[in-house]
Amino acid sequence: MPYSAIAGTGSYLPKRVMMNQEFEALVDTSDQWIQDRTGIKQRHIAADGETTSDLAFEAAKAALESAGVAADEVDLIVLATTTPDKVFPSTACLLQQRLGIRDCPAFDIHAACAGFIYALDVADRFVRTGGAKCVLVVGADTYSRILNWEDRSTCVLFGDGAGAVVLRASEEPGVICTHCHADGRFEDSLHVPSGISAGYDQVRAEAAFIQMRGNEVFKKAVSTLDTMARETLASHGIDKKDVTWLVPHQANMRIISAAAKKLELPMERVVVTVDKHANTSSASIPLALDVAVRDGRIQRGDLLLFEGFGAGFTWGSGLVRY
Repeated sequence: MPYSAIAGTGSYLPKRVMMNQEFEALVDTSDQWIQDRTGIKQRHIAADGETTSDLAFEAAKAALESAGVAADEVDLIVLATTTPDKVFPSTACLLQQRLGIRDCPAFDIHAACAGFIYALDVADRFVRTGGAKCVLVVGADTYSRILNWEDRSTCVLFGDGAGAVVLRASEEPGVICTHCHADGRFEDSLHVPSGISAGYDQVRAEAAFIQMRGNEVFKKAVSTLDTMARETLASHGIDKKDVTWLVPHQANMRIISAAAKKLELPMERVVVTVDKHANTSSASIPLALDVAVRDGRIQRGDLLLFEGFGAGFTWGSGLVRY
């Protein structure tokens, strides 16, 4: 049975950088308040008319180039997003068209901030079962489109971006394991109330934006990430000291620090981009991965632990030999 391995990475951020100071004219906040509570200093915001598929396209091109793979070699596209361009077709199909790929399966996965882990899990299973040999896995979101810019508790937290990896069949395991979970009982803790079959035609302005109970999300995220990390490492008899890099979902610096502390990992072995990118949802893990690969921190042979936690609640982890 073949394994899958990461052959290349890519990412893309919109050109516009929004600094914390800009929020001082929008809501009752300050640069210091935002940094103290989240670790965020800035984020990238998509331009008018710039879509999730635009961001995904740029990240995908970079990943394909990094992997040395031509677009027509891709035989599956899995794209994680909660901010698709359209109700349908899927953003994956729009990306497929932009890349000039024909016939291969292409579909979206909707698992909020855990979306990339879910997409990686699905892609890995396709490769292991012989359903694909070269998979483009993308996480892309434009959360600026679903933010209430008058809600201090949410508008300062998010940014836009995309990240991508190319998975190829391999004789040696690159993706060692993935674990995905969900618990729908926490629906109201982090959600956008309106939807296609739930008031889409009568949507109130406030129902079209992210709503979050921050304390609930924080507590659940910290406890869940710890349990998940231990589950993932124990499933393959790997000691936490053997992890080279923790590449977590970039939601909040306090959550990242708490997760690292429970794993007894020094922050020098944690990839952190939340200060520059804010929370880019399904894009955050592949974005952070690509940054650390391209600046030379992550090297071939390193053991990586991915962790993601998002609305649903959904959560997932991945253990990857890069």
